[in-house]
Amino acid sequence: MKIKDRRLEAIKLIISSKEIGSQEELLDELKQEGFLLTQATLSRDLKQLKVAKAASMNGHYVYVLPNETMYKRVHHPLPANEMMGTPGFQSIRFSRNIGVIRTRPGYASSIAYNIDNSDIPEILGTIAGDDTIIIVLKEGTDRKAISECLNDIMLE
Repeated sequence: MKIKDRRLEAIKLIISSKEIGSQEELLDELKQEGFLLTQATLSRDLKQLKVAKAASMNGHYVYVLPNETMYKRVHHPLPANEMMGTPGFQSIRFSRNIGVIRTRPGYASSIAYNIDNSDIPEILGTIAGDDTIIIVLKEGTDRKAISECLNDIMLE
């Protein structure tokens, strides 16, 4: 992964996991993750990622990513480098022939793409949001077998 791609990923993860209200705060967070950059570079990165500012639940203005209408914050975020080393998959639950997969913010579409292109005949299709994927299974599909197939896909 290129340095710029890793930096953009780190910015997305930091903004998704913490309430960051200024470029200075974000530069400090990036520095802790090993990314040294100028304010001008950060400004260009934020523009490229289409980052905006919006009021958080406590009334402060914080950076948000596109499609992040409710500001999902984890209480004890991992460092961005650690999060990037783990897959985006978080959990899966089933109800009859529908599965709901939870991912880290921003990962659902790429994981759904991998599922759709894996040609698992028991999966009829997927619908992906920002951090959730709905999978539709053929009637009578063994959930354990599907979970094992999906586990292989998540590790790719």
